Amino acid sequence: MKSTLLLALLVAAPTHAAGPLAGFPFTDERLAYTISWPSGLGLGEAHLTSKHSAFGWNFEFNVNASVPGFEVKDSYTAHSSEDFCGVDFSRQFLHGSRKGGETETIDRSHETVSRVTLSGGGKSDFSIPDCVKDGLTFLFYARRELGQGRVPTAQRILFGGLYDIRLDYAGEQTIQVGDKPAQTDKIVGSVKGPTSAVQFEMFFARDPARTPLLVRLPLSMGKFQMELVR
Repeated sequence: MKSTLLLALLVAAPTHAAGPLAGFPFTDERLAYTISWPSGLGLGEAHLTSKHSAFGWNFEFNVNASVPGFEVKDSYTAHSSEDFCGVDFSRQFLHGSRKGGETETIDRSHETVSRVTLSGGGKSDFSIPDCVKDGLTFLFYARRELGQGRVPTAQRILFGGLYDIRLDYAGEQTIQVGDKPAQTDKIVGSVKGPTSAVQFEMFFARDPARTPLLVRLPLSMGKFQMELVR
């Protein structure tokens, strides 16, 4: 099964005889997405950014969406080492009347993380696995792995606490992106924490960057999707 998956992912990577490779992890990247209900009703937009530096990687993800009476504004930033080990992670969020945020700073030498809430300055420390990845860094790490013909192994990620994440390859699928057909690799994921669990679907382009084209994710207000704007 693993050898079949590896072959499928490697064959999926097209060869580019001319021109430099573009997109993560070859160049800095900024991707824009529309957020909508499955019906197509628009809810807002999101932006995903990666930037390489002399110290590793800088990632950002920003969401601005709303329905009548409920606004969603999320901002995430992460820094990682060259090999995608987390350095720090922060988030600020507004979900309706609920808002908050936190910053998590990783001490890899002691395998601990310090978590500071932005409102009130509460602080807590807890143990983490070596080379832990926050949720945002894990997305880019997964893209790098897919580009090399691998699906990341199940592991724990950092997102305000430790969560178990698992990705499964669900085969090739042609989807509509911007009213045009796109051949993708479908990944089904699950994230489980102490009090919650969620499943999601991601569709990655079969380009060397494994660009995320479409994400389907349930929220408390219903299931929504995030589609790349070409």
